[in-house]
Amino acid sequence: MVFSDSMKNSLYYHYSPSYKYSIGIESINDKVFDDSYSYARFSYLLDRKNTEYSQRNLYFQSGISSKDLSNYFYGIHGDWETRRWYASFALKQVKHQTTNYKEQHYQVGIAPYLGDYGDFHTWIMIKIKENSLDSKWSTYPVFKFFKGNILMEFGYSNHSAWDVHLMYRF
Repeated sequence: MVFSDSMKNSLYYHYSPSYKYSIGIESINDKVFDDSYSYARFSYLLDRKNTEYSQRNLYFQSGISSKDLSNYFYGIHGDWETRRWYASFALKQVKHQTTNYKEQHYQVGIAPYLGDYGDFHTWIMIKIKENSLDSKWSTYPVFKFFKGNILMEFGYSNHSAWDVHLMYRF
């Protein structure tokens, strides 16, 4: 996975020995603190519910920095979706050697058409994002596309700049 927004650029590789958890490494270019480091990451599926029409997931996530064991993060994120509707949230606490901060975002979206399994899928979403470093909320449109193992997500606001997420699943 590749992430880029106003706070960081990151490259994240993870392996899932089971559907319940994953372990990985994330390389960070921290734009806020003008620093580069890596996180050893762990994610755990706390809850999953599949129904005939929807799926929801709730995950615990964490990471420990390569620079200093006192630099780490933990949080939760979740999502719920049908073939037409999507909603997600993330809450993250980051401990950094110079300051601690929180990040949060909420996202809702709709699929403008319903594709079959294996088709090209599109979502049009609104994302609301805030971090406690500047305590400013930013709301902006996001477009999500996926087909097979590839997912691309693009959003932009004047405050948050580009918010990009690219993912390829092996």
